[in-house]
This record gives sequence, structure tokens and C-alpha cells, in this order.
Amino acid sequence: MNTITIRPAASVKGEITVPGDKSISHRSIMLGAIANGTTSVRGFLRGGDNMATMGAFRAMGVRIDDDGETVVIQGKGLHGLSEPSDVIDCGNSGTTIRLITGLLAGQSFFSVVTGDQYLRKRPMKRVVEPLTRMGARILGRNQGSLAPLAISGGSLNAIGYESPVSSAQVKSAIMLAGLYADGDTSVREPSLSRDHSERMFRLFGATLETFDSGVTVKGGVELQGQDITVPGDISSATFFMVAALITPGSELLIRNVGVNPTRTGAIDILRAMGGDIQLLDQRELSGEPVADILVRSSRLKGCAIAGSVVPRAIDEFPAICVAAACAEGVTTVREARELRVKETDRISAMATNLRTLGVPVEECDDGMTINGVERLSGGSVESFGDHRIAMSLAVAALVSTDGITIADTGCVATSFPTFFPLLEKVSRG
Repeated sequence: MNTITIRPAASVKGEITVPGDKSISHRSIMLGAIANGTTSVRGFLRGGDNMATMGAFRAMGVRIDDDGETVVIQGKGLHGLSEPSDVIDCGNSGTTIRLITGLLAGQSFFSVVTGDQYLRKRPMKRVVEPLTRMGARILGRNQGSLAPLAISGGSLNAIGYESPVSSAQVKSAIMLAGLYADGDTSVREPSLSRDHSERMFRLFGATLETFDSGVTVKGGVELQGQDITVPGDISSATFFMVAALITPGSELLIRNVGVNPTRTGAIDILRAMGGDIQLLDQRELSGEPVADILVRSSRLKGCAIAGSVVPRAIDEFPAICVAAACAEGVTTVREARELRVKETDRISAMATNLRTLGVPVEECDDGMTINGVERLSGGSVESFGDHRIAMSLAVAALVSTDGITIADTGCVATSFPTFFPLLEKVSRG
């Protein structure tokens, strides 16, 4: 088990880029594999989660070459995948297992998907239920609610599905299955989740319509390979935004970050807390909005977080919790129960760790209340095997009294393998 100690910093300064967007990297492999022709991807995130997706499609007969700069996918067409000879291991990646289950539901072969000890605890019924309604046969532990899942797909029917949760993974799984369905498949959400799938479906030539809270996909439309440039991941950038905001005397420029409006909830929340964050040189890249983000240290104030901003910032809440711990006053988080079914229960994990660092925190079923403190104490904390918990605690260490020792940091490689060297580079002692 990897353990690392991060010391306090005097400031955070410099100019950086963060690795490519994890969500877009996943989807580039998936759609490239079932498109006709060649897809090339620059800026691909080579973290453990995305490599699990790459391995899954190689197991289904897709040639994928990677020279370290560009990933090249030789598409097999909508019906060209081959039955895997072994169980598909999705590692720690919820995106891989949920989206690939949707795609496998449309294949005329048998497959089994599983993951590591953490992934096998995550809820799968949210995708199994609608896919079963479309005609797929899916068996799994606990009546199909937990992996491993055994999938016998093919001959899907189009459905209209009212999702009980706002989840890009659920929506995308149904969209992928919808490519193989007879007719038009629609998904409606309580509030709109991130729309990377919709943007990339369009880029590859799928026929779809979007509406206020959902999307409709036409089945049977062949996709065409594309050249894709992946922007920097705003989830990864958020750790450095918070680091610069809470560390006095800081100024940090983060270049080429994806600023898709369905993903900028963290920016909106941090600005509402008084954070000095500017978007510079806004532009578009492979169908996605991109900008350079300039962040200066700020005196943050607590705020109330709830409603439609929550799904737009769902992956960034561990970092937002650190900002709240350093803010003046009280921050309340509500309507965020989804945090309890991530790589770990992130509400419980962050509450436990922040209390260790001297921050008063109260949990509730769908969120927490955080009372900001003048300065975090040092101490030993636990990542619970969750990459975002580990990175958030590393950011907290920059403004601690004595530094923070974080246990089980190997999980960071799933999304941001270069995080610790990059944090050291911009942290001034």
C-alpha cells in the first residue's frame, strides 16, 4: 500500500496542463471501435480506468495502437465486435463497466464483465433494469445489481426511459444500446447530466435529438471514424484550482481545459464562494468547449450547494469539500446522495478525513454540513481506495499546520498518474 506525506506550501504558482479528459477518452475508444474506418485520438488519458476500456475492446478483436502520442483505433463497424474469450476486467472503472454493458447488450454474443473489489460493490441495477427492458438478458450477483454481470445481447427494442437519477453513465449505456435497437430510444433525466456522449455521438455521425432533460438516439445508424483531440480534464484541474484558491499568494494558469457547461459546476460553486477564477481564450476542440483557467488565491466564504449544480460537479465534490473546510463560515451540501455510490462513499470518507484534520462536519443522508476553520491540522488520513479522495487530501495538506500523510495513494493512477509530481512542481515551500 502506497503512502505519501505532503508538506505545507507557501504558495501555488506556475503554468500547467492536466491530463486529457477521462470521460471523453473512454468514449473515444468505444465509439471508435464500433465506427467504420480509423479513429485517431490525441491527448488520450493513459490512466488505469481508460486503459481498462482499451483492454476491453482489444479483447473483442479491435486493433488499437498507441505510440505514446496518438491512439489509433481500427474500427470494426457497428456489428464487427467479436465474442471475448475471457471475462472482461473493467478494473476500478465505473464508466467502463456501465457503458460497456450497454454496448454489449446490443451484441449477438455472450460476455461477462467484472472489476476490482471496489467496483464489484457499486450499483449496476441502474443500467441493468433499462437494458433488460430493451430485451437484453443480464444476470449478476444480488439479482443483477452487482458485478460480475453475464450478458446475452442482441435484438433490442427501442424504449423511452425515465431515469430516476441524473447519471451520464446510465444515459450513455442506454444510448449505446440504442444504436442497436429497432427504432428511437429516449432517455429523460431529473436534470441534465454531462453531455460528452451526445457531443461525440454527433461527431461520429449518429442521428440523435436532444431536449431539455434528455436525448433520443436513432438505431441502426453506422458511425464513421474521426480525428479527436481530447481537452484537459476539468475534474483534474479542479484539484489545482482549489489548491491555488486556498493557498495565500497563489496564481496558477491551467491551459487547455475542457469547460463543457455540463461539467463546470465546480467553477460555479467556487466562484459563489468568492473564488477568483477566470476563463481565458475560450474556443472549441473536437466538438467540446475549451479554455485556459487563471486562478488566484481568494478569501472563500461558505455557501449552500444543492439543485441542478450538483450533477454538474458530482466528481469534484471531494475537492470542493476541501475548499469549504478552508472557507469562512458554513457550507451545506444537499441533494448529493449520488456521492455515496462512487468509488467509495465520498460523503462518509470526506467527513471522516476532515474531522481528523480538525474540521467540524455533520453528515446527512444526501450531503453534509462543513464548518470552515482558520487552518487545517496535520495528521494521517485514508483514501479508502478512491483516487479523488486521495488527491483532495493532498491539496488540503498544502494549508495544514504540519503536513498530511495519506494512506493508499496508488489509486491516483486510475485518473491522474502524474498528479503528485505536478503538485510538487507548483507548490512553493
